[in-house]
Amino acid sequence: MTWLLVIAGGAVGAPLRYLTDRFVQTRHRKPLPWGTFAANMLGSLILGVLVGTTAGGDDRWQLLIGTGLCGALTTYSTFAYETLQLVGVGARLSALANVVLTLAGGLGLYYVGGIAAQAMWG
Repeated sequence: MTWLLVIAGGAVGAPLRYLTDRFVQTRHRKPLPWGTFAANMLGSLILGVLVGTTAGGDDRWQLLIGTGLCGALTTYSTFAYETLQLVGVGARLSALANVVLTLAGGLGLYYVGGIAAQAMWG
């Protein structure tokens, strides 16, 4: 039964990632892959909110939202690929900015989401 929760979350997270990427990329062209960045930031925020709530301790919510939705919404592989693509075309500063912004932003939004959830529901 638990695998159904992961599948259900992933069925929402994967299209959400695609739609987020397309929405952002059509509005912001190069040099940074803003669509992947936005999807990763959204996933980090959602995961922070989940963990910051009392639902964060419930395995069912963790599987549905944490593993399923956020796992499909965020993407380390595309982040790595797009960063290496920037390096490959000589945009090393943009690649570095992508790494720093993604790591700092993801950790920051996870933290903000957790604090906000605790303030509202904790």
